[in-house]
Amino acid sequence: MDAKSTTPLQCGHFYHIYNRGINGCTIFGSNYHFRYFLFLYKKYISPIASTYSWCLLHNHFHFLVFFQEADEIVLDHKTPAHYLSQQFSNFFNAYAKYYNKVSQRHGSLFERPFKRKLVDNEDYLKKLMIYIHTNPVHHRQAVHPHAYRWSSYNEVIKKNSAFVDYISILKYFEDIENFIFVHRQKSEILILENW
Repeated sequence: MDAKSTTPLQCGHFYHIYNRGINGCTIFGSNYHFRYFLFLYKKYISPIASTYSWCLLHNHFHFLVFFQEADEIVLDHKTPAHYLSQQFSNFFNAYAKYYNKVSQRHGSLFERPFKRKLVDNEDYLKKLMIYIHTNPVHHRQAVHPHAYRWSSYNEVIKKNSAFVDYISILKYFEDIENFIFVHRQKSEILILENW
């Protein structure tokens, strides 16, 4: 089993959280599915973490989060690591039950355990934000991040989000113009590689 999939989550740290449908199956079949997944994310994850970027594709997703310190979270008598993981479990289970019901399917929806990787330096953090936003370009779902609806890229550009910490994000890129520039550079590289 992959060690990065089972490492306990820690408060006060950045993590790349990602997963896909079991055997690569579709987990978002309509716009409503995307919206409902984000609704549940806000319900279960926003109380414990600040979100720095996200992207949802039809069979997988990525989130970059910073978990709050333990004294900022109501832990319900659980250890911080267990509580953080439990919130993700509750989130994924709630979505899987909904998706199975509306799609008339049974069984597991997501691969287990969900993937998590500690982000331990600023350079990696910035590259990861760009990677997440350009993921639709990599998977040929869009030619540029601004052309893809289900990511935080446009929320940062418009400075309008229900749960993305765009003010903190822009500090890593100096300003909005540089944020757009570095994403454009990465998108052009990916387009050339795909070509």
